[in-house]
Amino acid sequence: MILLGKISLAHFWTLALSAVAEAGSCWRNTTCTGPEDTSFPGVWEKNIYAPASRQVRPQSILEASGSRTEFKLGLGYNILTGNGSRIVFDFGIEVGGIVSVRYTASSPGLVLNLAFSEARNWIGEYSDSSNGAFKQGDGYLTYDITAAGEGLYTIPDNKLRGGFRYLTVFLTADSFSNATLDLHDISLEIGFLPTWSNLRAYQGYFHSNDELLNRIWYSGAYTIQTNIVPTNTGRQIPAVAHGWYNNATLGPGNAIIVDGAKRDRAVWPGDMGIAVPATFFSIGDLESVRNGLQVMYDTQASTGAFAESGPPLSQKGSDTYHMWSMIGTYNYILFTNDTDFLQLNWAKYQKAMDYIYGNVDSSGLLNVTGTRDWARWQQGFNNSEAQVILYHALNTGALLAEWAGDTTGLSSNWTARAKILAAVVNAHCFDEAYGAFKDNATATTLHPQDANSMSILFGLAAQHRVQTISQRLTENWTPIGAVAPELPENISPFVSSFEIQAHFVAGQADRALDLIRRSWGWYINNPNGTESTVIEGYLQNATFGYRSSRGYDYDASYISHAHGWSAGPTSALINYVLGLSLTGPAGSTWKLALQFGDLTSVEGGFTSSLGQFQASWHRHSSSSYELSFRVPHGTQGTVVLPPVSGKKLEMALNGKNIPFGIEETKTISITKGGSYKIAVRIK
Repeated sequence: MILLGKISLAHFWTLALSAVAEAGSCWRNTTCTGPEDTSFPGVWEKNIYAPASRQVRPQSILEASGSRTEFKLGLGYNILTGNGSRIVFDFGIEVGGIVSVRYTASSPGLVLNLAFSEARNWIGEYSDSSNGAFKQGDGYLTYDITAAGEGLYTIPDNKLRGGFRYLTVFLTADSFSNATLDLHDISLEIGFLPTWSNLRAYQGYFHSNDELLNRIWYSGAYTIQTNIVPTNTGRQIPAVAHGWYNNATLGPGNAIIVDGAKRDRAVWPGDMGIAVPATFFSIGDLESVRNGLQVMYDTQASTGAFAESGPPLSQKGSDTYHMWSMIGTYNYILFTNDTDFLQLNWAKYQKAMDYIYGNVDSSGLLNVTGTRDWARWQQGFNNSEAQVILYHALNTGALLAEWAGDTTGLSSNWTARAKILAAVVNAHCFDEAYGAFKDNATATTLHPQDANSMSILFGLAAQHRVQTISQRLTENWTPIGAVAPELPENISPFVSSFEIQAHFVAGQADRALDLIRRSWGWYINNPNGTESTVIEGYLQNATFGYRSSRGYDYDASYISHAHGWSAGPTSALINYVLGLSLTGPAGSTWKLALQFGDLTSVEGGFTSSLGQFQASWHRHSSSSYELSFRVPHGTQGTVVLPPVSGKKLEMALNGKNIPFGIEETKTISITKGGSYKIAVRIK
């Protein structure tokens, strides 16, 4: 027998929790199905915000009496004395889950209170707003202490707090002016990404010579993690008048991708248009994506219409989000080649296409009757954004038809419809005098960010108009991001996620990187934010009151500070700067088309069911660079070298010289998997 000596209950539980954390576990009784380790170990892992354990504690004290700043375990460090005394604990990053407090009370009759906030702006004795009651915050949790001595309070499962950085703990003790509550342990069981025991087991990575871009990439990846939640932790609808409940069922499976950590905690297909590519190229968890899409098919109306959002919100009446469910299906199959999912839902997909194309009127344009959308101020009639999304839905639907093995001619039919639509949209929605698409086929003077960005990204804009549109988009820029004309005074990182991709497609890498640094760089460096995630939106006056300027009836604390629809740089930096993208299911075919911008070195990779894809490039000078890449066996692709107008190239592939003429675009076909190295000298 080994005598350990006297040990307090508090210290015992600290040791016990540490042992659990070291062993690793998944959320509650969920089976661990996630990867055990990262696919690409390296120095870049220092940028991963995800904690090393599902059990975490505060990193510091933001505010307390006695100028305390360090969080310490044990007795005598974190003491509340008297009524109204409080300590604000800072977890340092966005977190979410179930909080436990171990304490020692000097007497019975005390009340322990907890309040939560994502942003520093709203720390205090009232939590920020998440429940949808709009005009008021969520209040705080209370726990009556009935006995003196040591005790434990764990918040109820239905009070799970999906997203916060700051925890305010305060004491109510009206009858005990000298009463004390010693908080000798504050711990949190992480609730997001419930099937992963190792939250740092990323299946993709990105690293460049620009540390700001690296941090931005990983903030998008971490946001996606916080947005993958247990399927029984959705926000309760109808919204409660006070407090909050996160106990609603969101869909099938154990984990599902939602729009935000704090709220809405529901599947939103439009958000997935950005969040799903970011998921694939970073953490790689697509089980949650499948579950998110499946719930949209499971709740499809008899007309073929998809809901705007999954349960329990289950909002309806959005033509654009209907099409985003269709586009989301394409993205999921592109990344996974999950033919079982495609066959299971193929008939419903066709019904969805029939439904939306049935709203194309005699003008050849889609007549938008489901007017709900991402937050833009106006929608309806022949709205140009909806036309561009339909164009993309038709083209991606044509590819799905091929992958589904359709023999009825759907692919060619949908491709033909897309070509006709593009011609009509370019003829009726483009403002020649201004040089960009207007918001509708009518005589409007509004030139929206969403339609113009998507017109380039999805290839609808006539080629001779691309550069003009790209330039016009920059006229909405401020020092902290692009204001959306369709939502005045507001900066939407969701729509800006399409814009940065549009500039890359236009070959304007410097422009795209500039916008990333302005918008996402502003938030990641904002001391009032989470400094670890990407925000839903904000105002051009540099406050967090997204949409409040347009008459929405809620307080600014309702804004989500961990919103996957804003994670565009996480996929864009892989697809366009590193240059590696998939063109066939699971990467059976791929493209490598790097863009330098002002960077000198970039590397990254990701994992598909076919294996690992990895690339890197380094510029030695303005006249020479090296490109290395590794692709799985059984795949084939095309390397597109950056254009060098009017100059010759000397190029060697794996040490063998390859002659080129003076053509501006230089491509190399790679017919089998393996490792390759290309050395280029510009003469």
